[in-house]
Amino acid sequence: MDTEMVVGTCELIFQLPENHSLKGKRQVCRSLVQRIRSRFNVSVAEVADLDRWQTLAIGVTCATNDSRHAHEVLSKVVDFAEEHGGAVLHQHHIEILRT
Repeated sequence: MDTEMVVGTCELIFQLPENHSLKGKRQVCRSLVQRIRSRFNVSVAEVADLDRWQTLAIGVTCATNDSRHAHEVLSKVVDFAEEHGGAVLHQHHIEILRT
């Protein structure tokens, strides 16, 4: 039986205009990561700009057997991230990988 594994990835780049410290950034990051992880059952981690206190980069991944499903889940994550208070979604990139 040939089944396809699909991995969807999404990078979310946020600006934190109200933030003035790394401690504040970590609080926003922890909250956002936990909320995305629990709501969408995806893997989430801070991936870049670790020492920049007004920029937050989060990576999100999901594994499935349907590329449409992966894109739908990640699009919903983007929509959710746009609504998050304290962080302004500056840009995002979704990529679907098939193996």
